[in-house]
Amino acid sequence: MSSDHTNPPGLVVSTTDPILAFLTSASTDPHLSQELQQIASNLSSKPNVPYKSLRALWLASNASTRPQLVQLFSGSEFVLTSPKPREKSEELKARLQKLAEILERNAYAELVKDITPKKETNEPFSSYKDQLGFGLHVVVTMFTGYLVGYAAFRALFNHSPVMVHPCTHGAVSLICRKPD
Repeated sequence: MSSDHTNPPGLVVSTTDPILAFLTSASTDPHLSQELQQIASNLSSKPNVPYKSLRALWLASNASTRPQLVQLFSGSEFVLTSPKPREKSEELKARLQKLAEILERNAYAELVKDITPKKETNEPFSSYKDQLGFGLHVVVTMFTGYLVGYAAFRALFNHSPVMVHPCTHGAVSLICRKPD
């Protein structure tokens, strides 16, 4: 039997008068082994009895002297014990600590929001509209730069196709070349 009598494993029933009478008679029953008599004696002083031990005593006792199971268990109730709480992992403890700190900071900020000056939280491109606007700005600027460069090459080299294409090609290769 388990050494932990406060929370025995398995099904546990409450001790009633019929169970107590059976345990008392089983503790002095000569048909039972010394070990079973000792178990019955120990269980008779407990408020709750493991079903497994009670069943072992009942099966080992003489059929003519033992009570019927219905009579034995009449009025008894199941004793449900709470399971041992699970241990939290170190990662979970750290995460819970971090969340508790964030919650505490948010609660404090909510408490002093009327007293403290408001913080500016300007994030660049925080909205979809800002992102599209910036992208469109980049495209327009690049296209304008291309047109100005094209017009400058045309004006500088006097519409000479021999000079316009190599210079344009050289400028593009300088801009687009891989860094070493």
